[in-house]
Amino acid sequence: MAKVRHLGFFKFKPEVTQETLDESFESFLKMQEDIPGVIRIEYGEHNSDEGLDDGFTHSFLMTFESKEARDTYLTHPKHLERVEIFQALLERVIVMDFTVDPKKSIGETGHVHF
Repeated sequence: MAKVRHLGFFKFKPEVTQETLDESFESFLKMQEDIPGVIRIEYGEHNSDEGLDDGFTHSFLMTFESKEARDTYLTHPKHLERVEIFQALLERVIVMDFTVDPKKSIGETGHVHF
């Protein structure tokens, strides 16, 4: 089965404190334990001076073992709890998914496989 990447970009409301962010993301990471098929969760604060962030301050990347695992996650009660928490804190959000295709990635040797 092909893995699925689920990535998102967050722009938090200005009044959201660092303490609230830390608590929210700590809860976010626990979804790997709570939801079957979640392989990895990563998140971080934007740190580039490139100027192409469009005001988004944080991003996340999740990896699922399959499309079915991602679909289970989308309707899982633990995910929906986190959605409710984050929606109250967010000004904007963008989320996108894609299926990992080894033919469209760079392998260990550094060669692009098309």
